[in-house]
Amino acid sequence: MTMNSTVHGALMAKESAEAIDVFAKTATQDVSLPNLDTVKAIYTIARGSSDAAANILSYEFMRELGVPVTSLPPSIFSIGKGVSMDNSAALVVSQSGASEDLVRSAKGAASRGAKVLALTNIPDSPVEAAADATIAIGAGPENAVPATKTVVGSVAAGMALLAGLESSYDAKPSAEAIAAAPSALPDAAALRAAFLRARHFYVIGRDTGFGAAHEVALKLKECCALHAEAYSASEVLHGPLQLATNPMMVLILDTGQADIQDSLDQAEARFTAVGCDVHRIRVTDLIDTEIKPAAAAAYLLALIYPVILETALAMGLNPDTPETLAKVTQTT
Repeated sequence: MTMNSTVHGALMAKESAEAIDVFAKTATQDVSLPNLDTVKAIYTIARGSSDAAANILSYEFMRELGVPVTSLPPSIFSIGKGVSMDNSAALVVSQSGASEDLVRSAKGAASRGAKVLALTNIPDSPVEAAADATIAIGAGPENAVPATKTVVGSVAAGMALLAGLESSYDAKPSAEAIAAAPSALPDAAALRAAFLRARHFYVIGRDTGFGAAHEVALKLKECCALHAEAYSASEVLHGPLQLATNPMMVLILDTGQADIQDSLDQAEARFTAVGCDVHRIRVTDLIDTEIKPAAAAAYLLALIYPVILETALAMGLNPDTPETLAKVTQTT
């Protein structure tokens, strides 16, 4: 889709179209790291789309490094006294590197003993200044309020970081496979039509697909003002399943890992049985070689962003500048 900058959605269209190229470049960069031999746990600190990227990376890091990786709320440091961070690393993900709560978190984590690693898109940001090492997201300017290429780039930067931490981890084959894969969903029009019919969504994934589900649910909210919730394919079959007795669309994000197929299959069968409009996007339908789960999650996002954009435009909305949002959100 070609647009000029005066047309609604022009910025998001241009930037989301650059996501796969950003991924290929950023995931394969060399990184320089401090000595992290004493690190026994990693805590991610982020908000919004950056937190979704951090969720994706947490599964990849745990699988490859064998250390716990979990999220800390920025408020622990931005309005609280912090927590002990001895023998741990803080992974701060911030596209702007300027949100005050994340700046405070980076400084606070360092003061409590953490090695601070930052994934940022803007050089020389306050978060970078507080970090022991920064891995560039490398997406270039992103002017649409909804983050797209910087989210995909954040996952890629995290994979480059992981390659620096674990010599056997190689992101290059995944980057090459994604660069050669289709850049658009073959059934994008059908998915857009389903989005336009629905008013309530579950977005479901497993492993790295769970973080991707969080990001897709967020984008449906901020771009289309549609109610969407993200769930693990396992967790959603508990209490949340009951909500499916009301009309609902279910979008399942399948990163292709063999060990999550039974869980996704069960969720698909249960939601179909109660009459939900169920759609499943499989990376394996588009890429016939095995890629890293984090790369698969990033690829799913790059495929879905244009569909969300087209949905917003069909609803008469301008996804470049959602009414209530700003590019950099200052919170505490």
